[in-house]
Amino acid sequence: MCVLLPLAVGAGCAGATFDGSVYRGEHVAFRIPPPPAQWRQLDHSHALAFRDDTNAATIMFGGRCGLDGDDIPLKALTNHLFLQFTDRHIRLQRRVPFAGREALHTLLDAKLDGVPLRYDAWVLKKDGCVYDMVYFAPPARFEAGLPRFTQVVKHFTTLNP
Repeated sequence: MCVLLPLAVGAGCAGATFDGSVYRGEHVAFRIPPPPAQWRQLDHSHALAFRDDTNAATIMFGGRCGLDGDDIPLKALTNHLFLQFTDRHIRLQRRVPFAGREALHTLLDAKLDGVPLRYDAWVLKKDGCVYDMVYFAPPARFEAGLPRFTQVVKHFTTLNP
């Protein structure tokens, strides 16, 4: 299994639930459309995570609330996701309207423990919470699974926990 990003620290380690479209963790909740059939859910204590074995990809959705995220710029929050990575090359980074706010969308290549991967990351701040949505795969397989991830992200909505 790929190494997972340090997403959503404290996002509901105990008692997190996912009913097929709604994720509820400690102090955080969000909705995604039903994931594609080829995504299998992974056990992950800090986020909602899936594996797309066909494309050797990992998909994660996480959130955390009440950690002073409102004072931290989106770019800094995004950079924090990739602190332990080397050879980082940002291919695209732009602010986009998202869930009634603005999110930072970043596409980058990076290595973790020498393994090159390509990442599509979305970071959103809303109502005192920070949400991270990340898809990653080997560069040669990245594009094949990206459209499914993009469709799910496009319909991501925050909920009151």
